[in-house]
Amino acid sequence: MNRILALLTCLLFWGASLAQTSAPSETEVVPNPSAPSLTTLAEFVDQEGLKAHLTVLASDEYEGRETGQAGNEKAARYIAEHFRALGLPPIGEENTYFQRIRFNTELWSDIDLKVNDKEFRHLWDFISFPHQNEGLSTPLITQEVIFLGYGISDKKYDDYKGVDVKDKVILIYKGEPTNRKGISHVSGKKTPAGWDEMRKLRLAKERGVKAVFIIEDKIKKLRQESRRYLMGPYVSLGQPENDPADLASSCYISTNVAKEIMSGNFRKIVKARKKIRKRGKARSVKIPCRLLLRQDKSLKVVAGDNVMGYIEGTDPKLKEELVVVTAHYDHLGKRGDNIFNGADDNGSGTSTVLEVAQAMAEAKKAGVGPRRSVLVMLVTGEEKGLLGSKYYTERPVFPLENTIANVNVDMVGRVDKRHADDPNYIYVIGSDRLSTELHEINETANEKYTQLTLDYKYNERDDPNRYYYRSDHYNFAEKGIPAIFYFNGTHKDYHRPSDTVEKINFEKMEKIGRLVFHTAWELANRDKRIEVDVEE
Repeated sequence: MNRILALLTCLLFWGASLAQTSAPSETEVVPNPSAPSLTTLAEFVDQEGLKAHLTVLASDEYEGRETGQAGNEKAARYIAEHFRALGLPPIGEENTYFQRIRFNTELWSDIDLKVNDKEFRHLWDFISFPHQNEGLSTPLITQEVIFLGYGISDKKYDDYKGVDVKDKVILIYKGEPTNRKGISHVSGKKTPAGWDEMRKLRLAKERGVKAVFIIEDKIKKLRQESRRYLMGPYVSLGQPENDPADLASSCYISTNVAKEIMSGNFRKIVKARKKIRKRGKARSVKIPCRLLLRQDKSLKVVAGDNVMGYIEGTDPKLKEELVVVTAHYDHLGKRGDNIFNGADDNGSGTSTVLEVAQAMAEAKKAGVGPRRSVLVMLVTGEEKGLLGSKYYTERPVFPLENTIANVNVDMVGRVDKRHADDPNYIYVIGSDRLSTELHEINETANEKYTQLTLDYKYNERDDPNRYYYRSDHYNFAEKGIPAIFYFNGTHKDYHRPSDTVEKINFEKMEKIGRLVFHTAWELANRDKRIEVDVEE
């Protein structure tokens, strides 16, 4: 009902303004005193519309919207149809609303590990990343594993010296050996010499090592941190940063697997490790054990789309400049019979941005559209590493130098523990990282229109969660474009099949959506584009 009343109000004001004013010239923007107010326009972002969109996008029919899968394609078509219904021009490829993307996908079609005839479970006992492995055309079978300390070869410390590792399997620890004072035996300082796992795997490949087993004493944490790469196919754009052809085959193994490999040599290896740490001298141990590793990998190329809704600016002097409003519409898809509906992540952001697009479009229909152009873009591939937004910023439809800001919405429909007693909040991230004006615009819009609690907890530069780097705004910020990210925090249903529509707080979503609209509107309508006045 609010939506209908808002539309009638806009039309009445529009009709009155047409009767009272003459048409503006092509080089002049004439203020319309009878235009609908910003409050009226913001009411196009309402609970009714938000719920209607989200009920569709987070339904079982859309199968979790995984990038490259049928549900993701359905969601893209739904979004495009919404833009068409709003009367927005198709600015994508072949007169569509789509920016087409081709993704490379990699996953294990078969992966097994047996040690001394004992079977271990992938993702529980060991983790092997398909994008870090070429795969093994035939299973690797060995009767011996070599404990090789930390797998490092450097001037001051060399695990490989005097050890024949060609076509062998090695077992190593993560990091670098340090003494009791935390001084690295490799660098001679508290600052390590930079021997991360990728560097170790490249060296192992150069030395002819067949496979590397890396002891990971926090295997559960690694699984949690790597969920986006492990819950489905690993998806990438173009050539990966670490070409698997340059890396030895590898597995991160739990301490239980490591103990099974060491077996009767456990104490000998613990003693060797202590000597390494104490004296900084490499030690190796040959370990007899029966080991089988199978890594069959499937490679495919799949399609995906960024979906673009364009509202052209009304001011001839400013319309070449652009505000980009984003949310990712992809999620984790299906795993067996479980559907990861992703209502909050990020059906909530997608629905919010669709409503903001409608408010902008209705403003233009009423003759009071934004002075600068606005690109409302729903991106795919976020769950695979911010790939859709990365693709756009590398191949922009509109010049990045004309893009003045990015407004990003990712998870705005739930309440976290920190704010359980007051749901009227939103975490704001990145607003002051590049532009103090962007921060002030959002603060002012909130004070005037929505009165939410703006929480900057996750905007701290030492935030251990690193959320600033984990959503699509970051690809814009990395290009020097001021960006603001709205986020409600995580909850127990995050990245679970239980993230469903009935748990969404639509009243809260409405308020946040209206704040998004007001902030984007001010960015698009002020006389001067905001300045980049903060050095990262």
